[in-house]
Amino acid sequence: MIKFEQYKLSNEVLEALRLFGYKTPTPIQNAVIPILLEGKNVVGKAQTGSGKTAAFAIPICERIIWDENAPQALILEPTRELTVQVQQEVFLLGRRKRLKVADVFGGFPIDKQIQTLRQKTHIVVGTPGRVMDHIRRESLHLNKVKYLVIDEADLMLDMGFVEEVKEILSRIPKGCQISLFSATLQPKIQELVDDYVRETTVVEMKEEKASQIDEIGYYVTQDEKFEVFIKVLIEENPKSCIIFCGTREMVNVLFQKMKRKKIFCGMIHGEMEQRERLKTMAAFKRGVFRYLVATDVAARGIDLEEMSHVINYDFPTGRETYVHRIGRTGRNGKSGKAISFICDTDIHMLEMIESYRGEKVPIKEIPNPDEGKEKEFWSSVGKKDKIKEEKGAKLNQGILRLTIGGGRKSKMRAGDIVGAICSIEGIEVTDIGIIDVRESKTNVEILNDKGKHVFATLQTKPIKGKIRKIKMLAR
Repeated sequence: MIKFEQYKLSNEVLEALRLFGYKTPTPIQNAVIPILLEGKNVVGKAQTGSGKTAAFAIPICERIIWDENAPQALILEPTRELTVQVQQEVFLLGRRKRLKVADVFGGFPIDKQIQTLRQKTHIVVGTPGRVMDHIRRESLHLNKVKYLVIDEADLMLDMGFVEEVKEILSRIPKGCQISLFSATLQPKIQELVDDYVRETTVVEMKEEKASQIDEIGYYVTQDEKFEVFIKVLIEENPKSCIIFCGTREMVNVLFQKMKRKKIFCGMIHGEMEQRERLKTMAAFKRGVFRYLVATDVAARGIDLEEMSHVINYDFPTGRETYVHRIGRTGRNGKSGKAISFICDTDIHMLEMIESYRGEKVPIKEIPNPDEGKEKEFWSSVGKKDKIKEEKGAKLNQGILRLTIGGGRKSKMRAGDIVGAICSIEGIEVTDIGIIDVRESKTNVEILNDKGKHVFATLQTKPIKGKIRKIKMLAR
């Protein structure tokens, strides 16, 4: 059996992988990691859920030089949700090496992002538009970037980011290692590769989704759709389910209908505040509620493990959209169900999807659940399920975050914090994690279960010639 140790990774990265729960590399990881560690460019074709984030993140975290203050790696993501997700995974994989990973995307104040980028930053994850904004403002410099990743390239180009991506590619230093990952290698992606990426190694992973996803179609009218939907929920009683609607308005309508039925659920669409979207996604991942009503903003790349069902409440209007939606379930070798409601106006698109994929969507009769299933369903849908442990929670064990009174206004520097903490008996520089200097405060992580000792000592120990207010931060 293949192990991560065979790649001769550092102890810090191996320890992070162990605590993350990664035991053996997936096929895409086994194919890509050795190539990237050799410094070669990669173009990878792999479906969502194959483990490709770790495939590029592990070599990057392994090769980053901690002492360098400027960003050494830039990872481009098409959506805000993907940016946050990937930033978290890269951060956790680089946790033991104390790597600083910043995320930049629209919907959040750019000034706060500028403050973050002014500090020591090893890796930047961002959407192309916001990345270019920072480049033009000169708050992000690419002169030290050695590794560039273009993730979900097909979606990136479909969303209209092609010019920003080309601009970024034209600005990176010569010799920068480039990795591009996409679910498809359509002509416009191949053209981008031919123009900007030299001497590539192409890695194509075989699709294995069909055998893992049980697809079902139900013919319905618009008037009966919600009634059939409830019957399907009762019949299936999903453990975790995304319900896709075609518009933001329909998401709101279905969400309210489900609430009136006392079915505990969440929703996500593009008109929601960014913080609310991220909060909802985090709650869904942790199992706070089983059902998420969504537009296609949630259809690509979001890491939702053990998704039992996907329901196309509104049938998709594109062939690729169907594939991306049902790809939310049946991930990493696990089985799942993809259920679609098909109205008369959807028949042509159904035929196009079947022709595109070379297989039929099985059509079944609308279920009529028995009393036992109804009782079981209605007794469970209004309750909160047991909340799951956050992914990578073990990597945060033994870490305490402190906030120290004093920041840039009082000319506080990271070196002042390091000097004061390292002068405490029993504390070494390897016990200090991320230091984040803000305008009037500084946040610092203390590692290796030494946080309470540092917290107690700093109550009476001056930093930059002054006793500071020290508080513990909740995670």
